[in-house]
Amino acid sequence: MDFADKGVVITGGASGIGAALARHIVSHGGRVCIADRDSEAAQLISDEIGAIHKVCDVRREPEIVDLVAYAEDEFGQVDCFVSNAGVAAGQEGHAASASNDVWALNWEVHVMSHVYAARACLPKMLERGAGYFVNVASAAGLLNQIDDAAYSATKHAAVSFAESLNITHGDQGIGVSVVCPQYVATPLINLSDDDAAAHQSLLTADEVAKTIVDGVSAGHFRILPHSQVADYVVLRAQDPDRWLAGMRKLRAFAYSTFGQPKAEDFYKLV
Repeated sequence: MDFADKGVVITGGASGIGAALARHIVSHGGRVCIADRDSEAAQLISDEIGAIHKVCDVRREPEIVDLVAYAEDEFGQVDCFVSNAGVAAGQEGHAASASNDVWALNWEVHVMSHVYAARACLPKMLERGAGYFVNVASAAGLLNQIDDAAYSATKHAAVSFAESLNITHGDQGIGVSVVCPQYVATPLINLSDDDAAAHQSLLTADEVAKTIVDGVSAGHFRILPHSQVADYVVLRAQDPDRWLAGMRKLRAFAYSTFGQPKAEDFYKLV
Protein backbone atom coordinates (compact mmCIF):
# COMPACT_ATOMS: atom_id res chain seq x y z
CA MET A 1 0.00 0.00 0.00
CA ASP A 2 1.19 3.49 -0.91
CA PHE A 3 0.20 5.99 1.78
CA ALA A 4 0.36 9.00 -0.54
CA ASP A 5 -2.98 10.86 -0.51
CA LYS A 6 -4.65 8.05 1.46
CA GLY A 7 -7.07 8.67 4.31
CA VAL A 8 -5.75 6.91 7.41
CA VAL A 9 -7.34 6.59 10.86
CA ILE A 10 -5.08 5.71 13.81
CA THR A 11 -6.55 4.81 17.19
CA GLY A 12 -4.40 5.42 20.24
CA GLY A 13 -2.74 7.96 17.97
CA ALA A 14 -1.88 10.65 20.48
CA SER A 15 1.25 8.99 21.92
CA GLY A 16 3.67 6.10 21.56
CA ILE A 17 3.56 3.97 18.42
CA GLY A 18 0.38 5.66 17.21
CA ALA A 19 1.84 9.16 17.27
CA ALA A 20 5.10 8.02 15.68
CA LEU A 21 3.17 6.20 12.97
CA ALA A 22 1.06 9.30 12.29
CA ARG A 23 4.23 11.34 11.76
CA HIS A 24 5.65 8.77 9.34
CA ILE A 25 2.43 8.41 7.34
CA VAL A 26 2.07 12.19 6.98
CA SER A 27 5.70 12.35 5.81
CA HIS A 28 4.71 9.81 3.11
CA GLY A 29 1.88 12.06 1.95
CA GLY A 30 -0.96 10.41 3.88
CA ARG A 31 -3.90 12.27 5.42
CA VAL A 32 -4.26 11.21 9.04
CA CYS A 33 -7.05 11.27 11.60
CA ILE A 34 -5.76 10.87 15.15
CA ALA A 35 -8.25 9.07 17.41
CA ASP A 36 -7.63 9.00 21.14
CA ARG A 37 -9.41 9.36 24.47
CA ASP A 38 -7.00 12.17 25.39
CA SER A 39 -8.39 15.20 23.55
CA GLU A 40 -5.55 17.54 24.50
CA ALA A 41 -2.81 15.14 23.44
CA ALA A 42 -4.64 14.36 20.18
CA GLN A 43 -4.91 18.10 19.48
CA LEU A 44 -1.19 18.60 20.08
CA ILE A 45 -0.02 15.86 17.72
CA SER A 46 -2.59 16.88 15.11
CA ASP A 47 -1.40 20.50 15.19
CA GLU A 48 2.21 19.34 14.98
CA ILE A 49 1.80 17.25 11.83
CA GLY A 50 -1.19 18.86 10.12
CA ALA A 51 -3.64 16.05 10.84
CA ILE A 52 -7.21 16.02 12.12
CA HIS A 53 -8.35 14.40 15.33
CA LYS A 54 -11.38 13.05 17.12
CA VAL A 55 -11.95 11.84 20.66
CA CYS A 56 -12.82 8.15 20.63
CA ASP A 57 -13.12 5.37 23.19
CA VAL A 58 -12.49 2.24 21.12
CA ARG A 59 -14.42 0.09 23.61
CA ARG A 60 -17.65 1.67 22.33
CA GLU A 61 -18.74 0.66 18.84
CA PRO A 62 -20.89 3.78 18.22
CA GLU A 63 -17.81 5.94 18.80
CA ILE A 64 -15.83 4.01 16.19
CA VAL A 65 -18.77 4.31 13.77
CA ASP A 66 -18.78 8.07 14.38
CA LEU A 67 -14.99 8.19 13.97
CA VAL A 68 -15.14 6.48 10.57
CA ALA A 69 -17.98 8.77 9.44
CA TYR A 70 -16.00 11.84 10.53
CA ALA A 71 -12.88 10.69 8.64
CA GLU A 72 -14.98 9.92 5.56
CA ASP A 73 -16.45 13.41 5.65
CA GLU A 74 -12.95 14.90 5.87
CA PHE A 75 -11.09 12.60 3.48
CA GLY A 76 -13.81 11.26 1.21
CA GLN A 77 -13.05 7.71 2.30
CA VAL A 78 -11.05 5.72 4.83
CA ASP A 79 -8.35 3.86 2.92
CA CYS A 80 -6.57 2.45 5.96
CA PHE A 81 -7.68 1.88 9.54
CA VAL A 82 -4.94 1.35 12.12
CA SER A 83 -6.20 -0.32 15.31
CA ASN A 84 -3.39 0.65 17.63
CA ALA A 85 -5.02 1.41 21.01
CA GLY A 86 -3.86 -0.90 23.78
CA VAL A 87 -3.84 -1.48 27.53
CA ALA A 88 -1.55 -3.31 29.95
CA ALA A 89 -2.93 -4.02 33.41
CA GLY A 90 -0.94 -7.09 34.49
CA GLN A 91 -2.00 -9.52 37.20
CA GLU A 92 -1.27 -9.56 40.90
CA GLY A 93 -1.41 -13.29 41.59
CA HIS A 94 -2.11 -16.58 39.81
CA ALA A 95 -2.86 -16.81 36.08
CA ALA A 96 -6.60 -16.31 36.60
CA SER A 97 -6.29 -13.65 39.30
CA ALA A 98 -7.07 -10.56 37.22
CA SER A 99 -10.60 -9.32 37.76
CA ASN A 100 -13.44 -9.74 35.30
CA ASP A 101 -13.20 -6.00 34.65
CA VAL A 102 -9.54 -6.33 33.62
CA TRP A 103 -10.31 -9.26 31.34
CA ALA A 104 -13.21 -7.35 29.81
CA LEU A 105 -11.05 -4.26 29.28
CA ASN A 106 -8.38 -6.29 27.49
CA TRP A 107 -11.00 -8.03 25.35
CA GLU A 108 -12.77 -4.80 24.41
CA VAL A 109 -9.60 -2.88 23.53
CA HIS A 110 -7.46 -5.60 21.95
CA VAL A 111 -10.14 -7.56 20.09
CA MET A 112 -13.56 -5.96 19.83
CA SER A 113 -12.20 -2.57 18.79
CA HIS A 114 -10.63 -4.32 15.77
CA VAL A 115 -13.96 -6.00 15.03
CA TYR A 116 -15.81 -2.68 15.32
CA ALA A 117 -13.36 -1.03 12.92
CA ALA A 118 -13.83 -3.80 10.37
CA ARG A 119 -17.62 -3.59 10.66
CA ALA A 120 -17.52 0.16 10.10
CA CYS A 121 -15.07 0.11 7.19
CA LEU A 122 -15.50 -3.16 5.29
CA PRO A 123 -18.78 -2.52 3.44
CA LYS A 124 -17.43 0.53 1.58
CA MET A 125 -13.96 -0.98 1.18
CA LEU A 126 -15.46 -4.10 -0.40
CA GLU A 127 -17.63 -1.96 -2.65
CA ARG A 128 -14.49 -0.14 -3.86
CA GLY A 129 -12.43 -3.33 -3.96
CA ALA A 130 -9.71 -1.64 -1.94
CA GLY A 131 -8.84 -0.96 1.68
CA TYR A 132 -6.31 -1.80 4.37
CA PHE A 133 -6.34 -2.76 8.05
CA VAL A 134 -3.29 -2.50 10.28
CA ASN A 135 -3.97 -4.31 13.54
CA VAL A 136 -1.32 -3.67 16.18
CA ALA A 137 -1.08 -6.77 18.34
CA SER A 138 2.10 -7.87 20.14
CA ALA A 139 4.74 -10.56 20.21
CA ALA A 140 2.62 -11.78 23.14
CA GLY A 141 0.04 -12.70 20.49
CA LEU A 142 2.51 -15.12 18.95
CA LEU A 143 4.33 -16.12 22.15
CA ASN A 144 3.21 -14.96 25.63
CA GLN A 145 3.69 -12.14 28.12
CA ILE A 146 4.77 -13.48 31.50
CA ASP A 147 2.35 -12.63 34.31
CA ASP A 148 -0.34 -11.06 32.13
CA ALA A 149 -2.71 -13.78 30.97
CA ALA A 150 -5.45 -11.35 29.90
CA TYR A 151 -3.04 -9.39 27.72
CA SER A 152 -1.56 -12.52 26.15
CA ALA A 153 -4.88 -14.22 25.48
CA THR A 154 -6.44 -11.18 23.85
CA LYS A 155 -3.37 -10.41 21.75
CA HIS A 156 -3.56 -14.01 20.45
CA ALA A 157 -7.18 -13.29 19.56
CA ALA A 158 -6.14 -10.08 17.79
CA VAL A 159 -3.69 -12.02 15.62
CA SER A 160 -6.36 -14.60 14.85
CA PHE A 161 -8.89 -11.96 13.83
CA ALA A 162 -6.34 -10.34 11.51
CA GLU A 163 -5.80 -13.76 9.92
CA SER A 164 -9.55 -14.12 9.46
CA LEU A 165 -9.73 -10.74 7.74
CA ASN A 166 -6.95 -11.78 5.39
CA ILE A 167 -8.38 -15.22 4.63
CA THR A 168 -11.89 -13.90 4.03
CA HIS A 169 -11.11 -10.71 2.14
CA GLY A 170 -7.53 -10.91 0.88
CA ASP A 171 -8.77 -11.80 -2.63
CA GLN A 172 -11.27 -8.94 -2.57
CA GLY A 173 -8.77 -6.10 -2.52
CA ILE A 174 -8.47 -5.84 1.28
CA GLY A 175 -4.96 -5.70 2.68
CA VAL A 176 -4.22 -6.71 6.26
CA SER A 177 -1.11 -6.39 8.39
CA VAL A 178 -0.73 -7.52 11.98
CA VAL A 179 2.08 -5.90 13.96
CA CYS A 180 3.73 -7.96 16.69
CA PRO A 181 6.47 -6.00 18.46
CA GLN A 182 8.21 -7.17 21.59
CA TYR A 183 9.23 -4.40 24.02
CA VAL A 184 8.82 -0.79 22.89
CA ALA A 185 9.64 2.36 24.85
CA THR A 186 6.19 3.94 25.18
CA PRO A 187 4.10 5.50 27.96
CA LEU A 188 2.09 2.26 28.08
CA ILE A 189 4.94 0.61 30.01
CA ASN A 190 6.49 3.81 31.40
CA LEU A 191 9.60 3.75 29.21
CA SER A 192 11.25 6.47 27.14
CA ASP A 193 13.63 6.79 24.18
CA ASP A 194 16.48 7.21 26.69
CA ASP A 195 15.69 3.74 28.05
CA ALA A 196 15.74 2.34 24.50
CA ALA A 197 19.13 3.88 23.81
CA ALA A 198 20.57 1.89 26.70
CA HIS A 199 19.32 -1.54 25.63
CA GLN A 200 19.35 -3.22 22.23
CA SER A 201 16.17 -5.26 22.78
CA LEU A 202 14.07 -2.15 23.53
CA LEU A 203 12.97 -0.23 20.44
CA THR A 204 11.71 3.33 20.21
CA ALA A 205 8.21 4.04 18.95
CA ASP A 206 9.76 5.76 15.93
CA GLU A 207 11.74 2.64 15.01
CA VAL A 208 8.59 0.53 15.23
CA ALA A 209 6.59 3.03 13.18
CA LYS A 210 9.18 2.96 10.39
CA THR A 211 9.04 -0.85 10.34
CA ILE A 212 5.23 -0.69 10.11
CA VAL A 213 5.28 1.76 7.19
CA ASP A 214 7.85 -0.35 5.37
CA GLY A 215 5.90 -3.56 6.02
CA VAL A 216 2.56 -2.12 4.94
CA SER A 217 4.13 -0.55 1.85
CA ALA A 218 5.41 -4.02 0.93
CA GLY A 219 2.05 -5.64 1.72
CA HIS A 220 3.41 -7.94 4.42
CA PHE A 221 0.85 -9.62 6.67
CA ARG A 222 3.01 -10.22 9.74
CA ILE A 223 5.23 -7.30 10.70
CA LEU A 224 7.89 -8.03 13.31
CA PRO A 225 9.81 -4.95 14.49
CA HIS A 226 11.92 -7.34 16.59
CA SER A 227 13.09 -9.80 13.93
CA GLN A 228 14.18 -12.37 16.53
CA VAL A 229 10.52 -13.04 17.35
CA ALA A 230 10.31 -15.10 14.14
CA ASP A 231 12.92 -17.50 15.56
CA TYR A 232 11.05 -17.77 18.87
CA VAL A 233 7.83 -18.61 17.01
CA VAL A 234 9.60 -21.44 15.17
CA LEU A 235 11.04 -22.83 18.41
CA ARG A 236 7.61 -22.71 20.06
CA ALA A 237 6.03 -24.57 17.15
CA GLN A 238 8.76 -27.20 16.88
CA ASP A 239 8.93 -28.14 20.57
CA PRO A 240 6.18 -26.59 22.73
CA ASP A 241 7.27 -28.42 25.88
CA ARG A 242 10.83 -27.16 25.60
CA TRP A 243 9.60 -23.64 24.86
CA LEU A 244 7.29 -23.64 27.89
CA ALA A 245 10.11 -24.91 30.10
CA GLY A 246 12.26 -22.05 28.84
CA MET A 247 9.52 -19.54 29.61
CA ARG A 248 9.18 -20.90 33.14
CA LYS A 249 12.94 -20.48 33.60
CA LEU A 250 12.71 -16.92 32.30
CA ARG A 251 9.90 -16.18 34.74
CA ALA A 252 11.89 -17.62 37.65
CA PHE A 253 14.93 -15.57 36.60
CA ALA A 254 12.79 -12.42 36.43
CA TYR A 255 11.56 -12.98 39.98
CA SER A 256 15.05 -13.70 41.29
CA THR A 257 16.34 -10.55 39.59
CA PHE A 258 13.54 -8.05 40.24
CA GLY A 259 11.51 -9.55 43.08
CA GLN A 260 8.04 -8.69 41.73
CA PRO A 261 8.79 -7.90 38.06
CA LYS A 262 6.78 -5.37 36.09
CA ALA A 263 6.16 -5.25 32.35
CA GLU A 264 8.84 -2.60 31.99
CA ASP A 265 11.45 -4.95 33.51
CA PHE A 266 11.23 -7.86 31.10
CA TYR A 267 13.01 -6.20 28.17
CA LYS A 268 16.20 -6.30 30.25
CA LEU A 269 16.11 -10.11 30.19
CA VAL A 270 15.75 -10.76 26.46
